[in-house]
Amino acid sequence: MESMNISLPGRLKQFVDGQIAQGRYSSASEYVRELIRADEKCKAEEQLEAKLLEGLNSPESELTAEDWKAIRSEALARVQARDKAKR
Repeated sequence: MESMNISLPGRLKQFVDGQIAQGRYSSASEYVRELIRADEKCKAEEQLEAKLLEGLNSPESELTAEDWKAIRSEALARVQARDKAKR
């Protein structure tokens, strides 16, 4: 694991120390990692929402039976490849 040094104003350092003192986190590093994970999740949710809105706002297209067959075949191939890799 790599390390990173950060500087905080006294008020923020006291807040982090308070979180640790309350037993919510075992160290400042654990607290910062949790904040970063939460930010990653938030960004991923924002990207998903943007893609969903893009899809909702795009013109409709009809999928043919052949399209569905191709999608199903590709999905099954991926599942089989994943299962094979696990063995």
